[in-house]
Amino acid sequence: MTILFYILAALAGAAIALAIYIFLHKRALNGRKEQILEKAEMEAENIKKEKMLQAKEKYLQLKSEHEQYVNEKNAQIKDGENRIKQKENSLNQKNEDLNKKLRDADSAKQSYIAQKENLERKADEYEKLTAQVNKQLEAIAGMTAVEAKNVLMENMKAEARTEAQAYINDTMDEARLNAAKEAKRIVINTIQRTATETAIENAVTTFPIENDEIKGRIIGREGRNIRALEAATGVEIVVDDTPDAILLSAFDPVRREVARLALHQLVVDGRIHPARIEEVVTKVQKQLEDEILETGKRTCIDLGIHGLNIELVKLIGRMKYRSSYGQNLLQHSREVANICAIMASELGLNPKIAKRAGLLHDIGKVSEMDPELPHAMLGMKIAEMYKEKPEICNAIGAHHEEVEMTSIIAPLVLVGDAISGARPGARREVIESYIKRLKGMEELAAAYPGVTKSYAIQAGRELRVIVGAEEVSDDAAARLSGDIAQKIQEEMTYPGQVKITVIRETRSVAYAK
Repeated sequence: MTILFYILAALAGAAIALAIYIFLHKRALNGRKEQILEKAEMEAENIKKEKMLQAKEKYLQLKSEHEQYVNEKNAQIKDGENRIKQKENSLNQKNEDLNKKLRDADSAKQSYIAQKENLERKADEYEKLTAQVNKQLEAIAGMTAVEAKNVLMENMKAEARTEAQAYINDTMDEARLNAAKEAKRIVINTIQRTATETAIENAVTTFPIENDEIKGRIIGREGRNIRALEAATGVEIVVDDTPDAILLSAFDPVRREVARLALHQLVVDGRIHPARIEEVVTKVQKQLEDEILETGKRTCIDLGIHGLNIELVKLIGRMKYRSSYGQNLLQHSREVANICAIMASELGLNPKIAKRAGLLHDIGKVSEMDPELPHAMLGMKIAEMYKEKPEICNAIGAHHEEVEMTSIIAPLVLVGDAISGARPGARREVIESYIKRLKGMEELAAAYPGVTKSYAIQAGRELRVIVGAEEVSDDAAARLSGDIAQKIQEEMTYPGQVKITVIRETRSVAYAK
């Protein structure tokens, strides 16, 4: 009983304690809620005040901007009114000035009419007086006014003719004297400004070697390397007792250069045999073509000449390996170009056209087209083919007076060519005739069927002719040498005797794959 009582008492106490806790907690929650509501009301009041302040500031700002905009518009309207008033005043002033000018013009017109009437009266009086004077003069002189006028005119014409002829004679004499002096001055000045070293070409190139062992390798077994090199290049290779040197002899500078470069590569490479020789010679010929093109381009750049066709540039590069009467053709052409440009500048002509014509004047000498034409005519034909200007083409064709000169540049090229070639030591006539004879000998042999190459060596004392083995038999090769010898005897003039060697080789080539 007692335990039950205690349990019930404990439960009643716990219930009372729980009720008290719930009451107190609810009261605390109500108090906290009131605090939150008060705080929220305070924050809302603050936000309201802040927004009202911001709205007030925005209103004041917009009001200020509006007032400023209104003031600016008012100022613009006022400026516009002022400008309109100024224009109105200006128009009123111009109107007044125009009215004044009209009044002045009317008065001037009236004055002009009065002066015109006065002049007409005076003219009538003058004519009457002139008629009276003429009548009196006719009575005194015994001739009419027309007759007197004619006599006076004839006398004045005769006097004028005499004075004019005398003046013309004096002027022409002075012009001749001045022209002669000016021409001498221009030519002398041009020669002095373009003076260059003489450039005489020879027909022999010396190839240096280190020792006799290399010389023996170049000769090869029983001279086969020498023969292969001579057949491939057309250059006579002279190997004698001269220490540390081999001589390359040929009248064509291009062949000598090919032989020199090929020998250099062969010696550096160390492999010297006929097949390698032909391979290197072919490669060097291609390299030399590239070098010729580069030489032409560099020459055009040095002289300031642009727009040339690439084929003309190649011909200019080939001039480096061509001589004219012993004078290097490229140096001669450069010199002529500079001479023509200087003289053109002195005479007030276009120096660029003159320089272009001077550089191209001898391109016919290095071209292989139509060898029957004179080089000036051939050069003109080539220039026309590559669309050069007519005055340049005419200057090229007329620099040896083989065609009529139709441009003012043509005489300059003629004179420049003569000045460059006439310098002491510039040319050797014997060399040119010698080279022409050797070329003629090669062309004579090359005209026969089956001939692939022909080379004149040993200063023209030997002619080597290479024929195709498929086209020419051994018997035909023997007959060919005799035919060529007979034709040379009949058509050419030469000292001593010429040995004709016909070479016929059969080659068999196979490839292991």
